[in-house]
Amino acid sequence: MSKNEKTQMKRPPVKKGIMKRLFKLLFADYKKQLIVVAVCIVLSALGSTVSSLFMNTLITDIGLGLENGWDSVKSKIFTIIGVMCAIYAVGIAASFIYTRLMAKVTQGFLNKTRQKMFEGMEKLPIKYFDTTHHGDIMSYYTNDIDTLRELVSRCIPQLLNSGLILALLVFNMLYLSVWLTLIIFLGVIAMVIVTKKIGGNSAKYFMKQQKSIGKTEGFIEEMMNGQKVVKVFCHEKQSGKDFDEVNEALCNDATKANRFANILMPIMGNIGNTLYVLVAITGGAILLAGNIPNVSLQGAAFSIAVVVPFINMARQFTQNVSQVSQQLNSIVMAMAGAGRVFNLMDEKPETDEGYVTLVNAKEIDGKIVECEERTGTWAWKHPHSADGSVTYTKLEGDVRIEHMDFGYVPEKLVLHDITLYAEPGQKVAFVGATGAGKTTITNLINRFYDIDDGKIRYDGININKIKKADLRRSLGIVLQDTNLFTGTVMDNIRYGKLDATDDECIKAAKLANAHDFITRLPNGYDTMLTSNGANLSQGQRQLISIARAAAADPPCLILDEATSSIDTRTEAIVQRGMDALMKGRTVFVIAHRLSTVRNSDVIMVLEGGVIIERGDHEKLIAEKGKYYQLYTGAFELE
Repeated sequence: MSKNEKTQMKRPPVKKGIMKRLFKLLFADYKKQLIVVAVCIVLSALGSTVSSLFMNTLITDIGLGLENGWDSVKSKIFTIIGVMCAIYAVGIAASFIYTRLMAKVTQGFLNKTRQKMFEGMEKLPIKYFDTTHHGDIMSYYTNDIDTLRELVSRCIPQLLNSGLILALLVFNMLYLSVWLTLIIFLGVIAMVIVTKKIGGNSAKYFMKQQKSIGKTEGFIEEMMNGQKVVKVFCHEKQSGKDFDEVNEALCNDATKANRFANILMPIMGNIGNTLYVLVAITGGAILLAGNIPNVSLQGAAFSIAVVVPFINMARQFTQNVSQVSQQLNSIVMAMAGAGRVFNLMDEKPETDEGYVTLVNAKEIDGKIVECEERTGTWAWKHPHSADGSVTYTKLEGDVRIEHMDFGYVPEKLVLHDITLYAEPGQKVAFVGATGAGKTTITNLINRFYDIDDGKIRYDGININKIKKADLRRSLGIVLQDTNLFTGTVMDNIRYGKLDATDDECIKAAKLANAHDFITRLPNGYDTMLTSNGANLSQGQRQLISIARAAAADPPCLILDEATSSIDTRTEAIVQRGMDALMKGRTVFVIAHRLSTVRNSDVIMVLEGGVIIERGDHEKLIAEKGKYYQLYTGAFELE
């Protein structure tokens, strides 16, 4: 292990205030239940400890009975036994109640925590998911949440119960004998030293274990998604070796963590047994000496009535110290898990300073006015803070980019001085090699990322002023990688417009030429799709994705390699549907197949993040530049 690694492991990287934040979240929703739990824990602790004092009185009365006869103490003995039984019964009932109640509180708390995590995750920018391993995100919802379950349901109640019992036992022991209490304190010092040494080492590796679990789950998720590629390239052995490395790291961290955790309890137990013996020996020696005065809060003489209950309290005291030390590992794991959960919840959400919204509108006497009903006409509602007025601009799909620069990282631009425009109803195509910046431009129009310099205007409005949800609602997009969700075919088409009727979804499918193959499925539009539509061909999945965009009926379309996964024959069928879909809309097309972009109004040729050529097909062919080389090369290949 390197010096840096050792330095990092000296102190677990747990943020301060995590426990405080956990309690704040708990009390926010379950204050009444937790008060009941606290009362029950107090009653349970009292039931576990007060009986020792009654044992002192009971033994004293039994001694008097042996000396003076049972009649004088019989009623007192039965009263003490009855009170002890009542105390035990209350303690058992209190334990039962708070255990059941904490189970309900725990599951409710975890449910709400997962909801907050997911709601927060939905607000994160695309950049977060592009830079964070999906398997690691999944680990937040499984392993890290599970550590919180252990903390809330078991550790916190156990710590409170044990802590209260220890406090009561200290008082009870001082009440009976200070000398014997000092022996217990010496044992506690030994326990604290052992816990700090062994428990601290265990905590270090439990922290590493949580991180290793996230890496392992991430690797498995990646292999599952890429299983076809693994098999095609016969990469099974290498994948197995790679997994062995990740799994071995997890195994080592878990082994070291549990090794220290597992030896802690036997050591603590043996210290407790040693204390038990020392208290018995010391108590017996004091009784035999007979001339050593007892120092206690009770003020009574040292007797067998002090030694017997004290021995029981010594055993109970060490057991509770052991239980507290045992919870430390769970607490450390929970703090690590809670820290990761809070990191996800604290991720900076996608910022949106936009104030221009998309509203239903209609024209009255040549003037655009807002309305409640859906008219098929949309308008941008633009409030002006200067004079409090509101203006409406009809949504037409006029997109203009002016001198735009962009880089995923500030020091490395991928787009340089991009200027272009797409008038309503125009079809603009982007052509260029992989990595030229074609998809990046469409991502910026959607505001998945914000530009570094320049302007993007939509119907004359800077898109930074438009609310992102409204901007994206006006844009339909069909990606190269299709994403179908678990549900029926109809549900997946309706994803583009949640309030669409069945007839509207079927109409959209017909427009995309997907209707014929859907009707041939086992249950037609009610056929269930799972695992990203694994029961469909790639072309069929793409057709449903196109139908989804058709159902949304946006004025502006982005087609990012939308037909790249479709064979030439199917492409001709789909192209007819797409032509109908694109009619009257502003369309941005990204395609490697140049036959797809021939009928575009303008073609932009990109290279190295710069537009090097622009014009329609005939113009670019006549110029015999880069586009001519690409097109004639494709033509020769065909």
